[in-house]
Amino acid sequence: MPTLRSLPFSLLDLSPILRGGDAAQALGNTLDLARHAERWGYRRYWVAEHHNMPGIASAATAVVIGHVAGGTSTIRVGSGGIMLPNHSPLVIAEQFGTLESLYPGRIDLGLGRAPGTDPRTTHALRRERMDSADRFPQDVVELQRYFEPEQPGQSVRAIPGMGLRVPIWLLGSSLFSAQLAAALGLPYAFAGHFAPDAMLEAFRLYRSGFKPSAALRAPYAMAGIGVYAAATDAEARRLFTSAQQQILNLRRGEPTPLNPPVDSMDGRWSEAEEAMVKAAQRETVVGSPATVRQGLAALVERTGADEIIATAQIFDHAARLRSFEILASLCRQPAGVRP
Repeated sequence: MPTLRSLPFSLLDLSPILRGGDAAQALGNTLDLARHAERWGYRRYWVAEHHNMPGIASAATAVVIGHVAGGTSTIRVGSGGIMLPNHSPLVIAEQFGTLESLYPGRIDLGLGRAPGTDPRTTHALRRERMDSADRFPQDVVELQRYFEPEQPGQSVRAIPGMGLRVPIWLLGSSLFSAQLAAALGLPYAFAGHFAPDAMLEAFRLYRSGFKPSAALRAPYAMAGIGVYAAATDAEARRLFTSAQQQILNLRRGEPTPLNPPVDSMDGRWSEAEEAMVKAAQRETVVGSPATVRQGLAALVERTGADEIIATAQIFDHAARLRSFEILASLCRQPAGVRP
């Protein structure tokens, strides 16, 4: 069973746009956090594709990955994830083939099948490809082929991309991608930071159904978890209220920039809304270093995760840096097998 000291830790950054701030500030903060994460020993730094979200600056995900990779030197950089049904596989192969050519050995391609936005924006993104989510398995296989060496008679090639074998991950918040990752022999990441209910069953299905492949010989499961660390439990809980407000507003259909923390959420949500938000963030670990250590150790024991990717929507950039610094101090990064 892995322990905190033997487990690799990574970061997922949603490039939060702050109330009163803008995307330029958010992307500057993203690069600054990535440079700190590299120094602190995190294994990888991922950004995610979301659209029409006033609080998230990483819509052009491949561009942000290039921004981060160009400003760092050793940490792996990738997508957590690219929503593949929004794009043609060839375009993604060319984008990530370009990134891999610029930053060899450092690029990850995590793929999801959700739109990363609302239905109206999904239509604006996909146009005539509205059935593309149903083609997700075929599109993943097509994308894999673009990274293989050229085959005799092959007429469509990804240039750059061909022969580069960019590592592909499947991401999910339900059971579908777990089973597909197992069938294709790919590493798998579950979005426990916002949809924790199916995480244990997804990992079970993934491990039990895994078929070794040229990409991966044994199953490798990563858990996405919210982590909010501060000097005291009370301080961490206050920082966490920014994320609670963000989820609440999103569930109300009113997404906003990331709001400053508040002393209490009392009076800001109904009883039903409180239950909904807390259920979505049930696996989030919030507290002092001792509390975070205890919470993470219990999560690792419960899930058997091979890697943790932590995220935190914290309004104050210095406080966000400190939170991830505390996390790094609890789990020094080991060497070893790196999917």
